[in-house]
Amino acid sequence: MAQKRILSQEEMIALAKRLKSQSYENEEGSDNEVDDDLSQQSLMTQSRAPPQVKIFNDPIHGHIEMHPLCVKVIDTPQFQRLRYIKQLGCTFYVFPGASHTRFEHSIGVGHLAWQLVKSIQTRQPELCITDADVLCVSLAGLCHDLGHGVLSHVFDNEFLPRVDPEKNWKHEQGSVDMFQHMIKENDLLPEFRKYDLFEDDMLFIKEQIFGPISNDSKLRGRSPEKKFLYEIVANKRNGIDVDKWDYFARDSYNLGVSISFDYRRAMNFVRAIQVNGEWQLCTRDKEVDNTYDMFYTRHMLHKRAYQHKTVKLIESMIVEALVKADKYLRFEGSDGKMLKLSETVKDMAAYTNVTDYVIQQIKLSNDPDLQESRRILQAVEKRQLYKCVGRTVPFPIVKLKKSEEEIQVAIAKCSSIFRNTNQLTKDDVHVRKVSLNYGMKDKNPIEHIRFYYKYDENRAIAFKKGEVSRMLPESFDEQFILVSSKSRDKEEISHVKECFMEWCKRNNLPKPKSAKVHEELTPMKVKRTNSEINTLQAPSTSKFLNF
Repeated sequence: MAQKRILSQEEMIALAKRLKSQSYENEEGSDNEVDDDLSQQSLMTQSRAPPQVKIFNDPIHGHIEMHPLCVKVIDTPQFQRLRYIKQLGCTFYVFPGASHTRFEHSIGVGHLAWQLVKSIQTRQPELCITDADVLCVSLAGLCHDLGHGVLSHVFDNEFLPRVDPEKNWKHEQGSVDMFQHMIKENDLLPEFRKYDLFEDDMLFIKEQIFGPISNDSKLRGRSPEKKFLYEIVANKRNGIDVDKWDYFARDSYNLGVSISFDYRRAMNFVRAIQVNGEWQLCTRDKEVDNTYDMFYTRHMLHKRAYQHKTVKLIESMIVEALVKADKYLRFEGSDGKMLKLSETVKDMAAYTNVTDYVIQQIKLSNDPDLQESRRILQAVEKRQLYKCVGRTVPFPIVKLKKSEEEIQVAIAKCSSIFRNTNQLTKDDVHVRKVSLNYGMKDKNPIEHIRFYYKYDENRAIAFKKGEVSRMLPESFDEQFILVSSKSRDKEEISHVKECFMEWCKRNNLPKPKSAKVHEELTPMKVKRTNSEINTLQAPSTSKFLNF
């Protein structure tokens, strides 16, 4: 019996084209026969019995299938820790239903990654997407959030910069480190080999999560013809990826917020097309409005939920509690050394134990060194929050490039112009800069996406904003500054507000929107207020009225 021959890339492309042309002929007994050695090979991989998948019941995607290797990954302590990390951080303090975790989100992303790459594999066999490619993309989706810490983005975006401003550590780095640690601790390498995944495949998975890992900043896990595969889980080109598709659907479901974007429809129109010599994912021309809707959905979720005023205040208080507790909390590392909370990112054995439970650990501790942190966390539970005095109207991000601490100092200095009042310090004022955009800062994301026409599926085209609609945003980013008083004393709250208004005046910013003090009235409110005043001032005549 003849030994099976592995096909070259050129032979596989040629075979795919021949098979595709034969499918349109629909004739029996065609003269074009495929050689015996070619017919014995699948276009994806050598034939083998299909793996026994497991079924998960997900509230967003329904019953989903997971590859046995993905199940092996899920059943590890490093992945299971995601059960104890809230997907939306502090948002559940304001939206009670938003208590879902990184665990179910990661499973959802792994599922959508598998679905999308399989759909491209089916529609475009000439791309030679292998079963190993499909499995690697699914594993990258599954493991892309392994590196999250306490309350998700609160840990790497807020806590770590406070304790070590020089450290630029992000959860993507943690995900790659935790992925390597997980494989080593659970002896998963034989399981990966079992499904023909080797060193280049492991590198491919890590590059999908983090980006280029080599010193020359080049992607080496897959050849340039398959570069489009890097855009499925975390799309660095334009932000359209299955990570967003899952959290849009999952977050809106748990927040109780309706959205109109439909990822299922978007998935049906994705194709890989060569653009200026580089392969990338493109979508149909008629999907341009649906694509804009996707970026608006992101903006809306940030504005209504993720960046909600009270969410940001609670987030700041919890970060302050963690900063004060940092040097007193200890986690055991791989060599037995005890590490501070902020040091655990250097040792994945210690970081495995860093979850939202750290908050409870502080609250339940009797350590006198954690007394101040406990007090802050108890104030959050009792809803004794910082008191918001107002926020600026939205303005372009480039207009004011000052740090939060610089703004706090400047607002406190404004108290010197007010007589008979206590002088404020920067510790009396709390400032949060809130930025909103469509995912690419001030850029229009549509200008970074390529589309194709139905009658010419292999030619990519670009759309300018004016070619889509005249009703689209003029600006794609904005920022506002939220100012609060750390004290709940009414006089001090009023004084912080006065200083904030003075600071806005000095920086040529419009009068800020107030929280409750000196609230600006709309014409309808003015009319109603005047009516209420007249009613209060009128003499009582109720004893003369007959009801």
